[in-house]
Amino acid sequence: MLTISNSVSLADWEIDISQIRAQGAGGQNVNKVASAVHLRFDIQRSTLPPVYKERLMALSDQRISKEGVVIIKAQSYRTLELNKEDALKRLQALLQSVAKQPKARRPTKPTKGSQRRRVDHKTRKGKIKSLRGKVPVG
Repeated sequence: MLTISNSVSLADWEIDISQIRAQGAGGQNVNKVASAVHLRFDIQRSTLPPVYKERLMALSDQRISKEGVVIIKAQSYRTLELNKEDALKRLQALLQSVAKQPKARRPTKPTKGSQRRRVDHKTRKGKIKSLRGKVPVG
């Protein structure tokens, strides 16, 4: 069971974890032992609240496929248990990031002082640039 918040948790049947061989250099251990983990989590089939599902599908995260399946590959550690734990923590962090209500942006206007400073700065720069012309020889 994976706990997301006080009221939301995922059952073990919702998360599919399979072992795979890790990629990259590492010698005998990497070549012989399947210690990496592939975690798959289907958003649509899960028991998550509809708000979570909508926010997850709206995310532009490369770990989420178009079909709504979260795929996390964990191969940082040498043991299967640590990689499994790492993958579950990453899934939990992803789901917790969606759990927070995004803060609504209130549009603001620049202050009068900042507008005046911006225009003054532009006129000063313009004066400096106008002095860069060719010097008359005479």
